[in-house]
Amino acid sequence: MKPSARVQSAIDLLDEIIVAARDGGASADAIAKKYFKARRYAGSKDRRAIREHVYAAIRRWGDRPESGRQAMLGLAAEQPDLRALFDGSDYGPAAIKEGEPVARGAQVPGWLADKFAGPIDEQEQKALFDRAPLHIRANARLVADSIVEATWSEAVPLALPHSYALPAGTQVENSAPYRDGAIEIQDLGSQAIALAAVASKPGLVLDLCAGAGGKTLALAAMLPADSKIIAADTDRGRLSRIEPRIGRSGADNIETILLSPGKEMDSLEHLKGKCDLVLIDAPCSGTGTWRRNPELRWRMTPKRLAQTTELQHRLINLGSELVKPGGRLVYAVCSLLDAEGGDQAEAFLADHRQWQEIAIDLPLGRPYRGGTLLSPYHDGTDGFYFSCLEKL
Repeated sequence: MKPSARVQSAIDLLDEIIVAARDGGASADAIAKKYFKARRYAGSKDRRAIREHVYAAIRRWGDRPESGRQAMLGLAAEQPDLRALFDGSDYGPAAIKEGEPVARGAQVPGWLADKFAGPIDEQEQKALFDRAPLHIRANARLVADSIVEATWSEAVPLALPHSYALPAGTQVENSAPYRDGAIEIQDLGSQAIALAAVASKPGLVLDLCAGAGGKTLALAAMLPADSKIIAADTDRGRLSRIEPRIGRSGADNIETILLSPGKEMDSLEHLKGKCDLVLIDAPCSGTGTWRRNPELRWRMTPKRLAQTTELQHRLINLGSELVKPGGRLVYAVCSLLDAEGGDQAEAFLADHRQWQEIAIDLPLGRPYRGGTLLSPYHDGTDGFYFSCLEKL
């Protein structure tokens, strides 16, 4: 493919991604995979170049452009070499017309710029678009640290037990340690939340929004074999992904429960007032994961954020009913917005006088509004807010 044809392909692909982001459709990665599957003529260099154009546009524009052409024209306005490819040639983009709409603005959506937690200043926000590191967790149950070090001499130990960084691009999922359950891919921030959650050595644990089970498996690796961990979620597809991971990990103390959205308590009634720990890794805007998923900026709107915070409020209250006296609730979001973090924790504590915040000693993170803040710039992790609460 000619360079100009690659630009037009990026525009076409961005058009699909923009519509999906607006309408809550498939992810950019899924759309790109389908796009290239239908275009076998595109060679590996073509696919790589097209992807680079697409993700450069996604990372550059915080506010969702109206079209793929607007997105690429915005880049072209900043890159003369790219602008030259808008030449009207066969299979390439049409020549630029005077006054044609062009994407503009900052990387952070304008309506979100003043909603970040206090410490997340302009420098911190800029780090949200750096390349994300590759972190893994060695399975403590399998004494896997020696396996990691023997397999990857370049593995760098991180601040938490059993945590390592590997060079970007390392083919972890094709490795024997991954297939054998000796390691899991998991961001250091996510590992920190699991470590904070097990500080009280809980016996009965509910992971209320377990998803594909990353934190569930981390909890299982840190807790004694006689503990019981229940992984629950309303998303059948995501929850089903935990089963093969459980098999690889060797954990035999995990059970799963599929919940009905809005009727979660129907399946959790038997746990009321009995859990030593309830972990709520709540659905959120994902602002803390923009390094990995920059298109999330195009999906979130003020209305969707309001709906998400309402769900978070309901989940933290639901989870609190399942905790026994002396037990703990850990509320976490991969978000750096006050509305999803500190606001939620402080509102809960204000309305529930029988609960108190518990400080957790970790080698990373900053105390912030009833909890802990983790960020790419300060900690080298994804962005998280989490709060450890104890029922009196």
